Amino acid sequence: MATDEQNSEHENLCVEECADHAIRRAQVYALLAAVTLYPRDNWSEELPLLPEIVTGLRFAPSFPSASPLSLSQLQIAYLHSFGAAGSLCYETEYGLPHEFRQSQELADISGFYRAFGFVNGGPVRERPDHLAVELEFMQALALKEAHARLNGLPEYAELCVDAQAKFLGDHLGTWIGLFAQSLALNAGDGPYLPLAEFAAAFVRADAARLGVALVERSRKEVKHTPFDPDFSCAACPVVDLIR
Repeated sequence: MATDEQNSEHENLCVEECADHAIRRAQVYALLAAVTLYPRDNWSEELPLLPEIVTGLRFAPSFPSASPLSLSQLQIAYLHSFGAAGSLCYETEYGLPHEFRQSQELADISGFYRAFGFVNGGPVRERPDHLAVELEFMQALALKEAHARLNGLPEYAELCVDAQAKFLGDHLGTWIGLFAQSLALNAGDGPYLPLAEFAAAFVRADAARLGVALVERSRKEVKHTPFDPDFSCAACPVVDLIR
């Protein structure tokens, strides 16, 4: 029968393992966030570190083989992949019925951010629904979870875990697969498509770990959110408001 001291050591070990797990997830989300922004710093130099980090996450898919590039090569590859892609990186431009629903979704995403003190700002400012911002939010939640576990705050850690599950189920997990499919039409050779496909697979695996079932959608079945709603449509709720 285990002694109190042995039980305490086991609990401490579990806390440390869970915190390490959260920190590893945060590191992966941080790199993936950097990938979808125009590179001002050479994030590809960190690529050799990722396989070992990902291996420590038993739920995660294998990290794709990728070699570091020079900053100029990375910038050229980014422009080739994203330069003519338009609204590729924004959640609310995939499949919403009209632009008015877009504002509702943006408000919901911003509500998540406010609840956890996450500020979208800094040298590069993007909309709340940009993929990099959503990935960075997942990084922040994972780091908050790790901090809570290491500081004896299990209730707050569970709150962070619940928020990760809900955000993946309501937002990031609903469209990152569409992003990867769309990027495949533009990226060609280079690091961006393999990393986008890994990001989609990683998010699916992370969601499954949290008990969230994501619905796979095909790019061919999803239209871009229209920005010229048909006010003549009798079924449109806006018509009732302006009559």
